[in-house]
Amino acid sequence: MDVSPANMNLPSGARIHLLGICGTGMAALAGLLHQQGYVVTGSDTQFYPPMGELLKRLGLRTFQGYSAEHLEAAQPHLVIIGNVISRGNEEAQAVMDRGIPFMSFPEALRSFFLLNRTPLVVAGTHGKTTTSSLLVAGLEAAGFVPGFMIGGILREYGVGFRLGEPPWFVLEGDEYDTAFFDKNPKFLHYAPQGLIVTSLEFDHADIYADLNAVKQAFRRLVAIVPSNGVIVACSDWPHLMDVCEAASCPVITYGSDGNMPYFSSQHWALADYAASVEGITFNALLQGKVMHQVRLPMPGMHNALNALSVLALLYALGIPLKDAAAGLALAKGVKRRQEVLAEVNGVLVIDDFAHHPGAVSVTLQALKERYEGRRLLVVFEPRTNTSQRAVFQAAYAEAFDAADLVFVREAPHPEKAPPTDRFSSVKLVSDLNDRGVAAFWGMNAQELLNKLLEQVRPYDVVAVLSNGAFEGIHDRLIAALQERSK
Repeated sequence: MDVSPANMNLPSGARIHLLGICGTGMAALAGLLHQQGYVVTGSDTQFYPPMGELLKRLGLRTFQGYSAEHLEAAQPHLVIIGNVISRGNEEAQAVMDRGIPFMSFPEALRSFFLLNRTPLVVAGTHGKTTTSSLLVAGLEAAGFVPGFMIGGILREYGVGFRLGEPPWFVLEGDEYDTAFFDKNPKFLHYAPQGLIVTSLEFDHADIYADLNAVKQAFRRLVAIVPSNGVIVACSDWPHLMDVCEAASCPVITYGSDGNMPYFSSQHWALADYAASVEGITFNALLQGKVMHQVRLPMPGMHNALNALSVLALLYALGIPLKDAAAGLALAKGVKRRQEVLAEVNGVLVIDDFAHHPGAVSVTLQALKERYEGRRLLVVFEPRTNTSQRAVFQAAYAEAFDAADLVFVREAPHPEKAPPTDRFSSVKLVSDLNDRGVAAFWGMNAQELLNKLLEQVRPYDVVAVLSNGAFEGIHDRLIAALQERSK
């Protein structure tokens, strides 16, 4: 059986093993491969929700930790290595030592699922997952059954992936590096025919030296869109406009106002924005002309812009606006994006993935807008590689201005950053208090939960912000509130 990366015609029933299987993208890829009839196994250090739950629901065999012994059990024909895996990983080293064919996650995604499809890619520092889900909703309403691979759980489907039917395949395009053996950005593997770029600012400080390095990665992405493709880019981000000037295909811009970049032939803007507890409404304008009124069940100006980008792309692809807008109005969004988990004794508990200071800021503004008149209590875990570095120390101090109380966990893995470049949760709490935002520090989730329970009262909104399990603080908070209400 020829299973080299150059020839991925694996028969149904072939065994494929994933290293780092519980990552948001890797778990979705595992699901797609499972749907294709492959025997899928995988290893990871943790299996936290929602991806751990997804893998269990799919019935996939998984292994805790990394060991060469897992390969003996799985007997894979092919191994897919996620970018969380380092060169010194024992299991990855055994794959190479034994000559087992291997490839990266984005290589596998393209080889198995994109070659006979038209890829529509959503990229940008913020909003990729939600915008991708809205793009799927718009295509569905127009009568298509798009395939998709998105780094989150779509509430309509209970998963973040689907094989779907030609022509469309929707992808979340990540600028993070591909693997230890391929340091190029993941999104360069996806060959976009249609591309949305929602935003561009400095992120991933562990792999990008500065903003210029991030911009160079996006320039490479823009450059691979063919001349008969289309790019939709948000004009609210000047650095993104710099990047798009070099595009060889049409660039359609959109933004919060009507100012059109000189290189764009079309510009979309929004007007008459209004928010309520049910969601938001706005008018979508093209070249200053009202094209359609949009309703979206998700809160926040940032989600209005995400929806506007989807309308712009679908309109360029020839899909009627009424169909696209109908899909947006029904979109349920993605788990862990402003997701209401429970309301107990008048306290609303919300889970959100926000971790970059820019994402934290717009998320909290949206929640404050949606739940006007209620106190907003925020529980924050700085868990990502970037958030544990000092580069955003000052920016985080300004990101919580919409909150009434903030509870900050000590960074769980300080060793991820050099000692001279480590984010300080203690300093963030001090800075927030200096700004007039009452803040509390805790070494772990239990300490924060104890302090939170001392402060929370009926009618409060509690937003938990983390890209991980956060030691199960969500369920523990809900249980404590339920016990208190007895």
